[in-house]
Amino acid sequence: MGTEKVRKILKSFGLTDKEAELYIFLAKHGVLRTGEIAKGIKTHRVEVYRLLRSLQTKGAIEATLESPTRFTTVPFELILELFIKAKREETALIENTKQSVLNDWNIISKVQQEPFLEKFTVVEGNKKIYAKITQMATETKNHLYAMAKFSGLARADRFGVFDAAFNHPLRKQIRYHFLTDLSEQTLNPMKELFKKAANTGFDFKVRNPDLGLNLFPNMIMRDDEEVLFFISPRIGRPEWNEKCLWTNCKSLVQAFTSVFDELWRTSTTLDTKIAEMEKYDCTSRSRTIANLEVSEKKYEDAIRFAEKEIIVMTSGKDFGKIWKKRANQIKRLVDLGVSVRIMAPITKDNLGAAEEFSKFCEVRHVAASQMSTTIIDEKFLFQFETSPKNEMELTSPYKAQFYSEDQEYVCRVKVMLDDLWRNAHSPSLITLESLTESPLSRLKVVPDDCYSASMPDSPYQKMLFSIIEKPRTVSEKEVINKIMNAEKCTVKNPLKDTAVLYGKQSSAVIHLNKHLNLPDMIITLSIWNEKSVVGARNSLMVQLWLDTPKGKAFVPVAFVHDGPISLDALKAAFAGFPMVDNLQGMKKEEFQVHAYGNIRFAGWTKPIPLFPPKFVLPPSCILFEGYGKIKPGIIISRLPSGFVSMMEYNGMDAFVTFFHPSSKYSGPGTDGTMNRELIMTFKPP
Repeated sequence: MGTEKVRKILKSFGLTDKEAELYIFLAKHGVLRTGEIAKGIKTHRVEVYRLLRSLQTKGAIEATLESPTRFTTVPFELILELFIKAKREETALIENTKQSVLNDWNIISKVQQEPFLEKFTVVEGNKKIYAKITQMATETKNHLYAMAKFSGLARADRFGVFDAAFNHPLRKQIRYHFLTDLSEQTLNPMKELFKKAANTGFDFKVRNPDLGLNLFPNMIMRDDEEVLFFISPRIGRPEWNEKCLWTNCKSLVQAFTSVFDELWRTSTTLDTKIAEMEKYDCTSRSRTIANLEVSEKKYEDAIRFAEKEIIVMTSGKDFGKIWKKRANQIKRLVDLGVSVRIMAPITKDNLGAAEEFSKFCEVRHVAASQMSTTIIDEKFLFQFETSPKNEMELTSPYKAQFYSEDQEYVCRVKVMLDDLWRNAHSPSLITLESLTESPLSRLKVVPDDCYSASMPDSPYQKMLFSIIEKPRTVSEKEVINKIMNAEKCTVKNPLKDTAVLYGKQSSAVIHLNKHLNLPDMIITLSIWNEKSVVGARNSLMVQLWLDTPKGKAFVPVAFVHDGPISLDALKAAFAGFPMVDNLQGMKKEEFQVHAYGNIRFAGWTKPIPLFPPKFVLPPSCILFEGYGKIKPGIIISRLPSGFVSMMEYNGMDAFVTFFHPSSKYSGPGTDGTMNRELIMTFKPP
């Protein structure tokens, strides 16, 4: 039996990943002391103590009576037998009490019918996820939509999802629409699945996004009533341990449906895609150019002799390096009357290139895509796949090159690029970092009379915060060790004692479309662990970009939390801000927060009132995707209330996607930050 198979079985027994890893290590190396185990699995001794206690409680390991204590595993065969026996007894108990439980339930359900609640539920692991998808397919009455890679659809087929759809009694009146990636490798399996569906006589349609399928989030929607979407990382995702969120919140279902509808509208049907691929096999007007030198020369010549227009959707890496080298060439073309539009994921690494190009052509931010595309004079189209592992590491635009002069295809893709362009945002040269970590002279001043009408006693003095010590560096390991070795923080008097919080935090500037009637905002998502003064809690703070008599500023206006916490210190620290009068507690099913690798997600099913009262943030979702190198640091600042805060962090940049019921916002990598580890210390004045 392979190690991975044993690991999966141990997890099904109730062991965590770390516990399974320790059990397997101990089984391989015999009787060991705690220090030897810690060194062998490269884990801190304190964490190993915790894992050993847990494994003893679960009956997976035993301790010797000697001093110092050594540990050994309970034989795997015995664990397996005990597990089988427990499952048999559990099944027998359920069978024996089934009728009695059903009778009790019938009495309860007749007496008390719960009202409809909009909520979140976490679904984790392939078996549970695809069982839920199967249930959704079975309960469908009108339509079932899905957006996923073909590998995801293949797994769904293996888990019986399509069988549930094919055997549905209402299948002839249900619309089944699927968006997926189609290629030479996936086309034949997709045709087989399509043929199987066609034989059942129901509305089964598949489309392919010509500009590449944005893989996050993969999602399934049913009848405008529920949506299941994946929050696992796109890069290095373990297929056997995926995580999903399910919600029946109408506003969020609407948000994800609008994303799907927009992509569906601009995608190619399966029949058309098949016809095009067969056509490309027998014509020279569209083909893959395998030779790197030929591909490069053809691409360079097409740009050099452009006459009217160049439209480019490229990778962040290419835009920052390869396209930056073309600046003078592109400027000369623009001077000759050629229109140039460039779309790319904007990051701190390529923000300089965006600023340079913006002087003579238009640049807009788009989310990272699987496909880079260039169209020249509506005659020539070049497409190439970005790196499947890390789009930011792509080094050449000439690999896996697809070229087309087919006017029908070129025009259709241009329409899609034009549509993408209209919904894209121009990158701001004012980054989130410049707003939150800038020197004192560049901080936003907030006058003390900006809210005098509603808060005459506001203690706003000069600014939101002031850095009282020059930001300094710290090692990544120092921050991690400090969190690992921390004791639980408790305070007797939150208005006088120092409070410490340990966890993770992500922030982003959000620039929504004007028709949504919401000003620019900063959303900060915090995930605190059990050692924090507030315990294991999640929170969301909203700051709005508001007019004041002396200028604009980001002002804290709302705070959402998911558990009972002492609000006295929070109110004291942020005294005078509108936020202290707008603190909202939500239940776990109403406010969900998750961290998964370099992914951070938050969603809420209740509207969040903002300040001024005319502003309301509807049920929405926000997604952070961290990228780049870790940048540790320490920042010490003072709030107007006199509280001093010290942030010790391992930070990184982040892309942000905000799902509003009426719009999807994709922010550049300059507008989001993620503190993978964070220690926040508050000292009262």
